[in-house]
Amino acid sequence: MKGVILSGGTGSRLRPLTYTSAKQLIPVANKPILFYAIEALRDAGITDLGIVVGETKAEIKAAVGEGQAWGVTVRYLEQEAPLGLAHAVSIARDFVGDDSFMVFLGDNLVREGVAGFADRFRASRPDALILLSRVAEPERFGVAELEDGRVVRLVEKPKVPASDLALVGVYLFGPRVFEAIASIQPSRRNELEITDAIQRLIDWGGSVEAHLVTGWWKDTGKPEDVLEANRLILEAVETSVDGEVDPASDTTGRVVVAAGARVVNSTLRGPVAIDRDAVITGAYIGPFTSIGPGVSITNAEIEHSVIMAGATISDVPYRIDHSLIGRNAVITHGSSRPRAMRLILGDRSLVEVFPS
Repeated sequence: MKGVILSGGTGSRLRPLTYTSAKQLIPVANKPILFYAIEALRDAGITDLGIVVGETKAEIKAAVGEGQAWGVTVRYLEQEAPLGLAHAVSIARDFVGDDSFMVFLGDNLVREGVAGFADRFRASRPDALILLSRVAEPERFGVAELEDGRVVRLVEKPKVPASDLALVGVYLFGPRVFEAIASIQPSRRNELEITDAIQRLIDWGGSVEAHLVTGWWKDTGKPEDVLEANRLILEAVETSVDGEVDPASDTTGRVVVAAGARVVNSTLRGPVAIDRDAVITGAYIGPFTSIGPGVSITNAEIEHSVIMAGATISDVPYRIDHSLIGRNAVITHGSSRPRAMRLILGDRSLVEVFPS
């Protein structure tokens, strides 16, 4: 079995962060989202990977290389434009050949992994195996309709969903799916929908199995999804302090301080992850916060946030809460009056906060 990771999307819902960075490389718990997909495929015994890329190819290739860091081999498959998931899958036709394969959306996280799904597919060899999860807003996703546990209908982003069963961004296919993709037409969104291709397999009498995901799954397409994924992953971290935490600092709960990081006269309330070479001085870092490499935080309060590499936050009079702060962004100036603000900042942004 081969693996195909889709990483060609533009990430419009995550702008301004994605104006300067691929959405699949936004960090969750200080690791790019894309890396979780690579690890999940590897852990399922899938080591021959194709990554479908678009305009952010150079950035993704620089981050992943040829896959040696994970013990896998990676080939890059170029998509000229984001024309739908089915179109992205079709790009992998020559790479896949006659093998079965798993498709993994590069901005999705499946906490329980995908090894069990791969084993099930290998055992039963259907034309397709889809993963489903119950969601609160099914109109945002492809939705499945079941009868007696059998998939009978799939609709992409329906205005009136027939169920709350959303397709998780992981699919397993046999090679017949390429024939199905070749037979469908663009949708009203002018995209080739993977739901239409799978529906075509159903209409042809093919075998399409469904599996309900029991653990959590996140599509990190929006800022609030990234923050929720960060929270979910940090809930499972174990305390590891390889960096420097001085005696004047106080830590409670599960705290990760990477080698090269320094915490001075600060309070850490876990779960918190602080990456290498970050410097935290006179600050409060609250639960579910990830601090990226090389970040500098001085005289500030932060909770439930993702602070990306190289950002600088100093002397901010408000608590920063539920925020995404881009790489090398700067937030500075202010008094010590505690208030709150919510920020979605792109890379290299500058915010100056003045006392009222």
